[in-house]
Amino acid sequence: MSKVSALINTYEKHISVPWQQSLAGSQRVLFAVYDKTDEFRLRAHVTEFELATRDAGHDWHLIDLTDVFPNWMVGVKYKESYFENPDDLDGYQVGEVTEFTSDLIKSIKTDLESNQNPNQVTALLGVGALFGLSHVSTVVNGIASSISGRLLVFFPGEYENNTYRLLDARDGWNYLAVPILADH
Repeated sequence: MSKVSALINTYEKHISVPWQQSLAGSQRVLFAVYDKTDEFRLRAHVTEFELATRDAGHDWHLIDLTDVFPNWMVGVKYKESYFENPDDLDGYQVGEVTEFTSDLIKSIKTDLESNQNPNQVTALLGVGALFGLSHVSTVVNGIASSISGRLLVFFPGEYENNTYRLLDARDGWNYLAVPILADH
């Protein structure tokens, strides 16, 4: 069985358990953690996560963040200044919330508030595209209060000792999310 198939099986078992409704937003987050080298394989099987969700009696809503930065950049009035001074996007490095991150959080919150219901899994795909631009933890923390069902984050990286590391490249952070792992 492939690692992605094992991850789907673990997710299927988890999502079929009855949901506790009184959880805080940050406790409604699931991280499906997979090896970064399995990105294309996982993308080819996203519909299996949707089917598992629907088989468990829940609705499904997918938000793909893969192209969010170039799409954001196209709409920036002063985009030329970013190209002249790319250090303006260094918020990722120093931990500040950049204009991009702020706009991304607003966009996802708007999507969540208009499309979500308490019986829905909203999945974030393509969070690896945020690397170097924004922290996934900042985005998830920024949208947590808008989650009424569950948020599934497809997370290319590692989980060990309650710590998540995106693309195995950054110091990890401790988050309350439920880890969904292939080996459990």
